Amino acid sequence: QLQPVESGGGLVQPGGSLTLSCTSSGFTLGYHAIGWFRQVPGKEREGVSCIRSKDNTAFYVDSVKGRFTISRDNAKNRVYLQMKSLKSEDTGVYFCAADGYCDAPPHPDDFSYWGQGTQVTVSS
Repeated sequence: QLQPVESGGGLVQPGGSLTLSCTSSGFTLGYHAIGWFRQVPGKEREGVSCIRSKDNTAFYVDSVKGRFTISRDNAKNRVYLQMKSLKSEDTGVYFCAADGYCDAPPHPDDFSYWGQGTQVTVSS
């Protein structure tokens, strides 16, 4: 299926870390730009980070720079989002999306295939 699948969400205390993973049985993720997005109820989906396919150049929204790192493992067909120094405002459903444009922090309209999301809750 042409749908990414996310995993790795959970409950973490402020200041803690989580690593999200994105994979797919229908995509070779290494051939596509991959984006991570997040959404909280009542708000628009926000682009968090993306990574290019050709050179692995990555982009981040300002609010996560220095705390989040996006990376690929093409041998495992996975893209990761490593999140450190988590804050309560990082809480949300995190989505992985494939086949899009990655020339800046990603925009949801620029990506075609979406996973179901994984919940990240940052709370004490």
